[in-house]
Amino acid sequence: MTEKTEALLSWYDRHHRVLPWRAGPEAVRQGLRSDPYRVWLSEVMLQQTTVQAVKSYFDAFTRRWPTVTDLAAAPVDEVMSAWAGLGYYARARNLKKCAETVAFTREGRFPDTEEGLLGLPGVGTYTAAAIAAIAFDRPAVVVDGNVERVVTRLFAIDTPLPAAKPEIRARTAEMLSHTRPGDFAQAMMDLGATICTPRRPACALCPLNAGCAALKSGDPEHYPVKAAKKQKPVRLGAAYVALAAGADIFLRKRGDSGLLGGMTEVPGTGWTARVDGETDLSQAPFPGDWQACPPITHVFTHFELRLSVYRLMLDQKPRGSNDGWWQPVDRLDAVALPTVMKKAIASAIPDAFRKQKRGKA
Repeated sequence: MTEKTEALLSWYDRHHRVLPWRAGPEAVRQGLRSDPYRVWLSEVMLQQTTVQAVKSYFDAFTRRWPTVTDLAAAPVDEVMSAWAGLGYYARARNLKKCAETVAFTREGRFPDTEEGLLGLPGVGTYTAAAIAAIAFDRPAVVVDGNVERVVTRLFAIDTPLPAAKPEIRARTAEMLSHTRPGDFAQAMMDLGATICTPRRPACALCPLNAGCAALKSGDPEHYPVKAAKKQKPVRLGAAYVALAAGADIFLRKRGDSGLLGGMTEVPGTGWTARVDGETDLSQAPFPGDWQACPPITHVFTHFELRLSVYRLMLDQKPRGSNDGWWQPVDRLDAVALPTVMKKAIASAIPDAFRKQKRGKA
């Protein structure tokens, strides 16, 4: 174990974060380990999402489905609805598939090695390493965004990301504690999250400051070096918000594959990169006096979406709407609406979601 590693673990013993999915260092010393189900669930939720945003979702999921077998048995629509708002919805589909695999083919037990974990649906290199280290104390090299920041600063790695990833992984492996690999992985994450932050890192409090090359250079915020971002392409489309008697909104379910697969939506056009794309009323689900509402913009990982929004007020529900259903506006929280659809609905019905928040208070 290197001096850096000893200093890091000593700091972690005193200053570790208390999180609902992990066992703290004292519990680990007493022979307890983090529940693999809770570690896996948290790691999937934390992909591209902050700890603060995940906590309430994690609490709701584990109260509703306390074990992987419970989650595996849950209707997929309920899981998608519970996930709504976390984004990156392919994660939710893979979450359900992985739970079914563990529950129905492995008697509810997660594999305890990186290799075994990589065989599960939706489990990639990082997630497999994190579960192996944190839940099973395997000497796995765990590198997330926090660890990348710590290591690039510690060793002043000037190679831009993502090209620097192999060097970062090698440097992390050099520091890895083989006696406390789970604590080491979490200590690196905690250091990056609380001390070695992207802006204004608290270098004076860092247990590794004596050997930090970036601190010696006088510009820790220079690291990690990132390649220049490419401008996101823009796609265009239209969304149609139909209301019957001011109380029910017409919704439908997207196909199971592709972006936002299996989620609930208001009817709309396809999303096209063409400047003259379908942004008008050519594909409205019902005839009537559609009114233009404020357009909305939503940024996905690979493109920016700009939607024209239209609203139709109907006295009664039209016949022939078998491709969807009418949902009470005050029960929109019961369906799996992604954020982009919530934005479209809010443009047409400004108080739709405010009413729900007041009702829950």
